[in-house]
Amino acid sequence: MGDRMNIIMERRSVRKYHGDPVEKGVIERILNAADAAPCANGRRSWHFVVLDDREVLDRVPSFHPYSRMVLEAPLAILVCADTSLEPTEGYWAQNCSAATENILLASTAEGLGSVWLGIYPRMDRISGMKRLVGTPEHMVPFSLVVIGKSGERKEPHGKCDPSRVHHNSW
Repeated sequence: MGDRMNIIMERRSVRKYHGDPVEKGVIERILNAADAAPCANGRRSWHFVVLDDREVLDRVPSFHPYSRMVLEAPLAILVCADTSLEPTEGYWAQNCSAATENILLASTAEGLGSVWLGIYPRMDRISGMKRLVGTPEHMVPFSLVVIGKSGERKEPHGKCDPSRVHHNSW
């Protein structure tokens, strides 16, 4: 497998972190990667909220039951959909998924661990995040990517299960 594929295979969901801060330049590169994601109609219907304030991060578990790892992490990036920029209904979730994946891959490329926490479509998580960061009405919190120096070691992914691959028909 070529070196370029290594980042994809090494990306794992990390749920233990060291509290070391993430450098501003690294955050900027991760956000640039997120903004380079493919999107329907080229509208880039996402916004990013960088969460690095300890008090803000510590409030996330009050409305997201699977976010305890954020208490150890120094950084999280909230991906939000700007529904006012969507010319074709329903595509913002795909756009935000692509941006979220780019954040995960860029974090791995920077030597950091990360995990995708689902916000959308859970209304309790959406409303909790809206209250936490004060998003405008037309913004939908989609995902929260927790990022930091990994506090655990995970092996790279293996090969694709051939029983899940179908050619030309089921």
